[in-house]
Amino acid sequence: MSVIGYHASHEQFSPSQLLLYVKQAEAAGFDAIMTSDHITPWSNRQGNSGNNWAWLGAAMSATSLPFGSLAIPGGWRYHPVVLAHMIATVSEMFPDRLRWIAAGSGEAMNEHVVGTGWPDKAERNQRLRAGCDIMHSLMKGDMLTTDTPWFAIDRARLWSPPQKPPMIFGAALSDDTAEWMGGWTAGLLTVRKPREELIKMINRFRGGGGVGKAITVQLQVSWGRNTEEAREAAWDQWRVAAAAPDHLASLQTAFEFDRETQAVSPEEMDDVIPLVTTAQHILDLIEETKASRVDEIYIHNVSRDQSAFLEFMASQVMPAIDKTS
Repeated sequence: MSVIGYHASHEQFSPSQLLLYVKQAEAAGFDAIMTSDHITPWSNRQGNSGNNWAWLGAAMSATSLPFGSLAIPGGWRYHPVVLAHMIATVSEMFPDRLRWIAAGSGEAMNEHVVGTGWPDKAERNQRLRAGCDIMHSLMKGDMLTTDTPWFAIDRARLWSPPQKPPMIFGAALSDDTAEWMGGWTAGLLTVRKPREELIKMINRFRGGGGVGKAITVQLQVSWGRNTEEAREAAWDQWRVAAAAPDHLASLQTAFEFDRETQAVSPEEMDDVIPLVTTAQHILDLIEETKASRVDEIYIHNVSRDQSAFLEFMASQVMPAIDKTS
């Protein structure tokens, strides 16, 4: 059975708005919710970024769906002990509801704010792996003392651990990162790409030790009542998709991302985000993604008109999805 989930974008909507949207997503027939973990939006036009971990408790109280979340355990905004404490608390209150976290090496836009610098990718990966190992040990119930180059931990223990901790997936945008994560994570989270590119990444993950592990994909679309509306929404809200990939991790503020993408035209969005106007188009995108042997698909509509999009999904798309293939 394939999972078709809804992505809740903290960057675009206030926490209270997102609470309404996840309730509407459950009513529309989505199977699960995925959330981002930002303190800064990608653009001033998005204009939001609530705290994901505070919000999750309210969202789980308001719905019955399982959740997955991004998480950055590298020790900037969240020391891995603090992050494990938050994850464990949510998981203890809502057993089996926080099914996975997808740990990534982070972006400067979110992590530079605590003023501890921003190292190169090699060090960020080392910190990511060390942070995940710490969280894994703590959520098993261990008392942990360790001294890594980044984290000095003295007899840390989670006194209210969950009966079943969430799985730790790896969040990857490149083939090299996916392969590296294959041997030590429980699954892979990435974004939708053309089929050949997505299959190549999945194969690299499996070749690195990920055979039999979960594959999860965020399917980004821009929905509109017509192509012009969908294109304008993509250009206004998610122009970041046209930015150079290496800039996603290095630019530090929403102002910098807006400056980086100010020359992008609305027509250029056609090449980076599918512009969805019909049920068949989104059904085709779902089937194409599933055909790459993907287990879970989370649909992120970058348009601000989430209510109308969720009504469209409820009436025209969700009833037609074949979840058995």
